[in-house]
Amino acid sequence: ICAIAHVTAKTMPHKDAECRKGSAPSIRDPATRELSVVVPSYNEEDRLPLMMDEALDYLEKRQKRDPSFTYEVIVVNDGSKDQTAKVAKEYCKKYGSDKVRVISLEKNRGKGGAVRTGVFCSRGKKILMADADGATKFADIEKVEEGLKNLQPWPKEMAISCGSRAHLEKDSIAKRSYFRTLLMYGFHFLVWFLCVKEIRDTQCGFKLLTREAALQTFSNLHIERWAFDVELLYIAQRLKIPIAEVAVNWTEIEGSKLVPFWSWLQMGRDLLFIRLRYMTGAWKLEAKKCN
Repeated sequence: ICAIAHVTAKTMPHKDAECRKGSAPSIRDPATRELSVVVPSYNEEDRLPLMMDEALDYLEKRQKRDPSFTYEVIVVNDGSKDQTAKVAKEYCKKYGSDKVRVISLEKNRGKGGAVRTGVFCSRGKKILMADADGATKFADIEKVEEGLKNLQPWPKEMAISCGSRAHLEKDSIAKRSYFRTLLMYGFHFLVWFLCVKEIRDTQCGFKLLTREAALQTFSNLHIERWAFDVELLYIAQRLKIPIAEVAVNWTEIEGSKLVPFWSWLQMGRDLLFIRLRYMTGAWKLEAKKCN
């Protein structure tokens, strides 16, 4: 298994063309905004408007209270086959392309690939990952900001604050089938045993990173599908980046792209390969420098 993991390891993906210096902002450039919000979106024409309305309403009100607060929302259309890009571009027209940007990928890359593309093109001092379904109340950004603040002083300006649904686990189990509950516990065990021991909920899509932490972690990221969160936190632990886990409000929204059995199977394989590929040296961590 180690040999297979080593031989089949992919090389580090190159930075996407649309994010190269000279054609778009780059994570390697100095920050020009207080906050970047990256929203990976695949066939989200129905769910995206609710999330965008809530997020932009909050951000606009916050900017009115504090004019020094600047932001951008980056919607990454991950090869959608519906009208996701059209829906997102309506927000560009309403709020201006300086506040809302849309990046469209020709082929579906997976959630991790979409988030990484948005992060590489971000301009914020802090970068928030937020799911397009709006399952987490956007105002809870203040909770993860507080979690980030509590980690100060940040070593080398690096820190990560993760939204967590762990406090809701008992309620969610009561609503799930025994099979899905078994899959969930099996996944949590593999995450703990193979990769990340300190974070109870690695999969909540509401994570806030300092710009330097985003550069170092996403530049080393290989996994582009569902297990990318685990590799992201595994990299952060290896780089000794402090991580906070903060309870957030969360509501399950219909329309999930996660197929219980096959998605868990794929994630289980990815978790094993994450550990083995770093252990055998097929994947190595490299320190990245800003311009």
